[in-house]
Order: sequence, then structure tokens, then C-alpha cells
Amino acid sequence: MIARTLEAHINRTLQGRKAVIVLGARQTGKTTLLQAIMKKKPQALHLNCDEPIVRSSLQDVNLADLRNVIGDAKLVFMDEAQRIRNIGLTLKLITDNLKDVQLLVTGSSALDLADEFKESLAGRKRDYHLYPLSWQELAEHEGYLQAKAQLETRILYGMYPEVVTSPGEEQEQLYELADSYLYKDLLSLGGIRKPDVLSKLVQALALQIGSEVSYNELAQMVGIDKNTVSNYIDLLEKTFVVFRLPAYSTNARNELNRSKKIFFYDTGIRNAVIGSFAPLALRTDTGVLWENFLLSERMKMLGNNRIRADMHFWRSVNQTEVDYVEKRGRQLSAFEFKWNPKAKKKKARAFLNNYDAEFSFIDRENFTSFLKPDKR
Repeated sequence: MIARTLEAHINRTLQGRKAVIVLGARQTGKTTLLQAIMKKKPQALHLNCDEPIVRSSLQDVNLADLRNVIGDAKLVFMDEAQRIRNIGLTLKLITDNLKDVQLLVTGSSALDLADEFKESLAGRKRDYHLYPLSWQELAEHEGYLQAKAQLETRILYGMYPEVVTSPGEEQEQLYELADSYLYKDLLSLGGIRKPDVLSKLVQALALQIGSEVSYNELAQMVGIDKNTVSNYIDLLEKTFVVFRLPAYSTNARNELNRSKKIFFYDTGIRNAVIGSFAPLALRTDTGVLWENFLLSERMKMLGNNRIRADMHFWRSVNQTEVDYVEKRGRQLSAFEFKWNPKAKKKKARAFLNNYDAEFSFIDRENFTSFLKPDKR
């Protein structure tokens, strides 16, 4: 098992007697991680909410029913809790009445869960997002040189644990992930009646990574209205398929402050969606694929190390652009991404003239420093 950075954070939270909520896409290793934690805890109970008998035992129940299910357990692990109807009420009954029971709860969808957890566990929980494997985790497991030697492989096939640990079977694993798991909760919880339309939208988004997204253009491409596009993208984000990168702005008149880009949490899933695993040297999308990889890995680094930061891109009306702008407190940092270390590098003076920011170029030779937690 590849060690996960969040394990130490979760263990500290459990020592403080707070409930632990772990959200993330299916197959990112939530169950494996929390089972490893449970092994070190006495009187632990694992409830797999994908199983019908577990669901019927936990939804719309009274306190007496819950006491019978939980028994003498002191730690209760509810896996894929989004499958339980009115899960918030069930959790509230446990936390309000079974004071010596601690909760570990996972979900592969943020649909409805965030509000239910917020209400039922207010002040008594801590939220975590478990991403696919991070570069930091891979390097610590494989060693720096071995991890760096497989950089192109990881860009092409992504960082899902099962994909990383199945060399030679990456494409098969990814197609299974994309076909079987990617939309499972979205289709069941999101009320989507036309999966083919959703699939077309995801393909359109996959072909537009690195570009500003127009909901009107997407609506015309897919054959649905703009509001439906917006709703579907919101659902895709809540089920951890894609994330939005907003434009950075302080309302300067020459900036585009309503623009947004959409990227995939995992580049392997993105490549499976468009059916292309060609080597980087033969691709026309290497630049934007590199950009997506770095942004998703930066997001993992920040989240896994509990670092608060705002993520943006920047573009002026004159089309001057900065790939990535990060704000931590009052500190602003700007980054340009180049796959080729020898590519021509030119700082975005229009941005630097308006903002007091550090400016860095990230390429395939120096990228590892970008994916490590710093001391800021």
C-alpha cells in the first residue's frame, strides 16, 4: 500500500475526538486508507453503504435501531455514505446520543452531503478530500529518481491507485474507471435522464482543457440549453470529475474577471474520455495536458498538506495570460508552465505591472519543487 499523506492528519483528528469526513471520487483509495486506520483501533465497525442490507439498516431509523446496529463499537466507519437516504439525520442521532461513538464517514459525491454534514455535525467534524495519488506520495513510495522516470506515464495515465499499481494494464483500468465508476453517483443522485448527453459534455470539456469555457458554445455543441450545461458541470464538479479554475481579478478594467477554465482531477481519466494515450512527442495537446497535470497535482499538494490557497488563472483583454495565479493570504504568486525546458520564456509584464507577485516558470526539469509544500 502506498502511504497517504492524509493518514497522519486523520489520526490527529481522531485523537481530538472529532468525526472525520473523507470525500473524493470512487477508487481513490478512501476505503483502503480508512481500513488501515481502523486496524489500529479497537472495537471498530465497518458499514459498507453500497450494500442494500446496510442501507436499509441505516436510513430512516430510530435510536434503538442504531444502538442494535452499532453494538459495542467505539469507532464506526460508514463507507459511501451518500447512498443512505437522510444520512444527516442518522449521523445527528449518533453524535447527539451515542457520545462514546466516533464516526469515520466517506462519500464519493458532494451532492447533498456537504449541507447534511454541516448541519448534523456542526463543530464536531473535520473534512478531508482524498484525491488520486499525489506526486509527493508517489515520490515518497517509489523514490525521487524512479518517480521522475515515469513522469510521462503518469501524465498519460494519471494517478489513480489501481492504475499506478497495474503497469501494462493502465488503459484497461482507466476505461473501466471511466465507464463504470465515473458517473455512478452522478447518474443516481443527480437526476440525469440522458447519460449520452452527459458523455458528450464530458468529451467536449476534455477537448477544451486549457481554454476558457463558454457555456453557450458548449450548449450548442452538445444540443442542450445553457442552464443545463451549467447544472451538469456543477454536478461533475461535485462528483470530483472536473474542477473549475476562475480568473483572477481585482476588478481592473482591462481584466477578464468572469472567465473560467475547466480541468480534470486526473489526466488519465481525461485521456480515456477522448480515447487518446499517444506519447507526448506525438500529441498536439501536450502543453495543455502538462498544465492540467500540474494544476491537479498542485491542488493535491495544497489539500493534502492542509494549506489554504486560492487558485486562479489570469488574462487581460489584450490576451496576455498567466497560466496559474495563487493567493495565500496577502502573498501572490504567478506561474507559467512549459513542458520544454528550452522553450522561450517571457514574463507577463502586464500582470507584474499591476500586481506585486513572485513569478516563476515551471517545466519538466524543475516541476518537483512546485509540487512540494513550502514554508510560506
